[in-house]
Amino acid sequence: MPRWLPAALLVVVLLATTGVAVVRAAPQVPCYFVFGDSLVDNGNNNDIASLARANYPPYGIDFAGGATGRFSNGLTTVDAISRLLGFDNYIPAYAGANSDQLLTGVNFASAAAGIRDETGQQLGQRISFGGQLQNYQQAVQQLVSILGDEDSAASHLSQCIFTVGMGSNDYLNNYFMPTIYSTSQQYTPEQYADALIQQYSQQLRVLYSNGARKVALMGVGQVGCSPNELAQHSPDGTTCVAEINGAIDLFNRKLVALVDQLNSLPGAHFTYINFYGIFEDILRAPGSNGITVTNRGCCGVGRNNGQVTCLPFQMPCANRNEYLFWDAFHPTEAANILVARRAYSARLRSDVHPVDLRTLAQL
Repeated sequence: MPRWLPAALLVVVLLATTGVAVVRAAPQVPCYFVFGDSLVDNGNNNDIASLARANYPPYGIDFAGGATGRFSNGLTTVDAISRLLGFDNYIPAYAGANSDQLLTGVNFASAAAGIRDETGQQLGQRISFGGQLQNYQQAVQQLVSILGDEDSAASHLSQCIFTVGMGSNDYLNNYFMPTIYSTSQQYTPEQYADALIQQYSQQLRVLYSNGARKVALMGVGQVGCSPNELAQHSPDGTTCVAEINGAIDLFNRKLVALVDQLNSLPGAHFTYINFYGIFEDILRAPGSNGITVTNRGCCGVGRNNGQVTCLPFQMPCANRNEYLFWDAFHPTEAANILVARRAYSARLRSDVHPVDLRTLAQL
C-alpha cells in the first residue's frame, strides 16, 4: 500500500471524518461572530456560577474535544456552519479566546441567556444578549488596536458573518414559567412578542453601530416540541404544545418584519433563518433524514427523557444519529447538521428571508 495519497483523495478522506461536506479552501469570509444561548454556547458558561452548563460527560461524547460546554453530543449548528463557510477550526468561545483569534471571530453565546436581562435568572449567572454585546464592544476595541485604526477595523468587520440566535429562553425560561416570572400576567402573547422585538431591535442596532453588516437572525425553533415540554404538557407525549409554539410563531413573524426594517440601514445585509419552519419540515418527514425518534431525548430522565436533562456520566442512547434531541431541550449533532446545511444553502424558499448564509457571505 503506498505511503502517500493524492491530494484530492486526501481531502475526501479528511472531509469524511467531519460529517459536513465542504471544500477545504480559504474561508468564504474572513471572520464569523456568534451570539446566542445554549443551542450554540461552546464553553462561555463553564467557569461561571450557573446551573446551565454542559462541561461534563456524556455531553461531547461524539466531539473530538470531549465535554467542552457544548449542549449536544457533538457539533452545534454554528460548528457545522463554520465548516460550511470554510473555516478549518471551530469558532472559539470568547471566554478563552486570545487576541489573535478575535481576527477570525469568537463565540459570545451563553446558556440560559435571553433578549431580556432577567430571563434565565433562576439558573444562576448567564450572559444576556445585552452582556454579549458589551463583550463584543470590548472585542471591537481590541480589534482597533490590533488593526491600527477604526477604519481598518470597520472594513474588516463589514466582511464578517454574524449569527444571532436569541429568544428561546425568553419563552422557555421566562414567559412560560409563571411561578417565577410575571411576564405572562403582564403581556398577552402578542404584546410580549412586540416587547421582545422592540428590545431586540435596539440591541441589533448596537451590533450594527459597532461594525456588523452581514447578520443572520436565527428564528426561535419549535420549543413546544422539545422533550421537556412534551413531558410536562403533552397528553400523549408526542403532540407538540400548541400554546407555546403559537406564541413563538408570533415572535418569528415579527422578526421577519424586523429584518426588512434593519435592511434599510446603510450597507446592512440582515437575513432571517427559519429554524421554526426547518424544524417543522424535519418533524413532518423525519425518516427521510435518517432521524426516527423525535419526541424523546437521547439522554435524560423521566417521561420522554425530558423531565430531567442529561446527568453527569449518564449512559446515553447508542443510536444518536437517529434522534432529533440529544437531551430535554437541545438537538443532536445529526439534527444540528441538517439545520446548518439548510441555513447555509436553503432547500425551500421558506427556509430563509431574504437570503441564505452562502449568499450572505458573497454580498
